[in-house]
Amino acid sequence: MKKKIAVSIIGIAVSAIFLTACEASKGLETDDIKITQYKGVEVDQVQKPAEITDEDVEKDIQTTLDAQAETKEITDRGVKEGDIVNIDFVGKIDGKAFDGGSAEKYDLTIGSDSFIDGFEDSIVGHQKGDKFDWNGKFPDNYDNTEYAGKDVVFSIVLNSISERKVPELTDELVAKLSEKAKSVKEYKEEIKEQLETAAQQSYDASLGSEVWQAVLENTEVKKYPDGEREKTQEALKKRYEEFAKTYGMEFKDFLETQMGMSEDDFNKQAADAAEQTVKSKMVTNAIAEKEKITLSDEAYEKELQKIVDSYGYESVDALKEQVEEEELKITALNSIVVEELTKKCIQNASGK
Repeated sequence: MKKKIAVSIIGIAVSAIFLTACEASKGLETDDIKITQYKGVEVDQVQKPAEITDEDVEKDIQTTLDAQAETKEITDRGVKEGDIVNIDFVGKIDGKAFDGGSAEKYDLTIGSDSFIDGFEDSIVGHQKGDKFDWNGKFPDNYDNTEYAGKDVVFSIVLNSISERKVPELTDELVAKLSEKAKSVKEYKEEIKEQLETAAQQSYDASLGSEVWQAVLENTEVKKYPDGEREKTQEALKKRYEEFAKTYGMEFKDFLETQMGMSEDDFNKQAADAAEQTVKSKMVTNAIAEKEKITLSDEAYEKELQKIVDSYGYESVDALKEQVEEEELKITALNSIVVEELTKKCIQNASGK
């Protein structure tokens, strides 16, 4: 199944350069389109990336360590804070079970505050196999006003106790997590560099998006290529039909349940999207021709690698297998064009 590719901005890797007004204005016109200005376009100022701190690095590493955690069943002690318990429970108000108050084989992390105050604390200290009642009370401001302020009794069976063991960051673990770093210190430096790169790429992408949108707004399409919008719309529909198949659903049902729209609504939105896609292609090609921007084999492969890194494809070859070459080439060319235009944009300090 093909993944959706955003034609307008993929992997821009440059910083904005502030230019004087005399360098700014430039447009072009062909038989099909008229661009009043594409060089030196003015956009809202995009906030520069914040400095990556040691705390940012530690948070990122902790997320990685959490993902490496192993769960171990506990049989020789009672429940404590942070444990994962599996329980059966039945809740009763005035001696009668109520909707949503019962479950079997329910996994609960003690300390998660998933239940009303006191419920999780009542489980602490109990051991596997214990059966017990907890007398509690729903808060006066409980979301379900029918239960708010009422006394409740939960009969609980503790099926099992488990704990998650989060590994410590050591040189040995670093060797498994990184292909380059050999020590904890080197790994932290690597993570900081990765976070800085990601922040810069996000900034570049945001600025590139602003620039390209401004260029499109400055563009009038006088004539669309015959059948191109219809062809693009049909391709878009087929893509979503493939999504529907992966859900095992009819296209109409997929639209209604997964996207919250009717088929007529989809067709209207698809027509608009197809028109914008074709317009973007026309503008990309026109500017590339005017500025003599070409897509070399080396540049093409570089842009494809950016797509792979951004969208999680296994490899460039996998990307080529799943996305048509024509789409990949216009995406790559657009990225280079936007990069060049971004160099000459003017950011207004009054923007965001």
